[in-house]
Amino acid sequence: MKRFVALVLVMLIALSFTSVLFAAGAKEDGDAPVKIGFLVKMPEEPWFQNEWKFAEQAGEKYGFEVVKIGTPDGEKVLSAIDNLAAQGAQGFVICTPDVNLGPAIMAKANAVGLKVIAVDDRFLGADGNPMEDVPYMGISAYKIGRQVGDTMMAQMKERGWKQSETGFLRISFNELPTAKSRTDGMTDALVEAGFDEAFIFESPEKTTDTEGGFNAANITLTKNPKIKHWMVGGLNDEAAMGGTRALEGGGFGVEDIVSVGIGGSGTATNEFAKTEMTGFYATALISPYRHGFETAELLYKWIVDGVKPPATTFTSAVMINRDNYVEELAKN
Repeated sequence: MKRFVALVLVMLIALSFTSVLFAAGAKEDGDAPVKIGFLVKMPEEPWFQNEWKFAEQAGEKYGFEVVKIGTPDGEKVLSAIDNLAAQGAQGFVICTPDVNLGPAIMAKANAVGLKVIAVDDRFLGADGNPMEDVPYMGISAYKIGRQVGDTMMAQMKERGWKQSETGFLRISFNELPTAKSRTDGMTDALVEAGFDEAFIFESPEKTTDTEGGFNAANITLTKNPKIKHWMVGGLNDEAAMGGTRALEGGGFGVEDIVSVGIGGSGTATNEFAKTEMTGFYATALISPYRHGFETAELLYKWIVDGVKPPATTFTSAVMINRDNYVEELAKN
């Protein structure tokens, strides 16, 4: 009887071991269900919600599952990686809440065997340089900033504003490299077109939402009461909108404001849809489709086919305003 029980135990162990090998082999062969994470730093923002939506569209096309997780700080990022590993995910796309978390994120991901693609904000290594070995998709931040600057300058000339009466409200968030590249691009485009640097007013924001832009702008406006016309630009649509609202609250009319955002979000398009024109003049439309769908697609093919994504992929923008936004949104 004891020999029979022992034989049964041996058979059960063998079957268990075989099933483990089969599962591992299936996963290796790409037969097991593919599951990826998509981690974003501000899940409440429309941009990230759209990235999630398009990532899920990629999942529907290729038959993989997308686990959406909001990770506003480093602790939640590391917790999310453990969560994904426990669920059997094979990798994740992430817009990190802090670019300096790159080494910690990669150490954690490598420890649990997850592939990683960075989106929107690029990882920085311990030396402060971009982590070139981590696939990354982002926008051409500097070039898009220049587009914004060119748009502002064209409006300044068209409206006949004098330099001595015109200021550039540069709503900055220099802690984030992408943000600094955008506002640097705006600044360089204006200066190269002949704008006087003495009329560029650095206005640091503490948060990257409309309230942050509003508070930053108010401080600058209080200090510079002699400026009659203002151009406004920053990291995103929310920064430009915050500046617009501050100017409106300060008594400036639509004819004295040219705010240009970046993103093409609902913050901008809702403004364009208003019957009366406002100071929010235009925005650089960046498509979340590529950042959501393509990153998820690239990660899936990396997992299944072993094809590592390009080291860097940069996407571009289209300038839209109340005259063309419906048409351009349909295209993008």
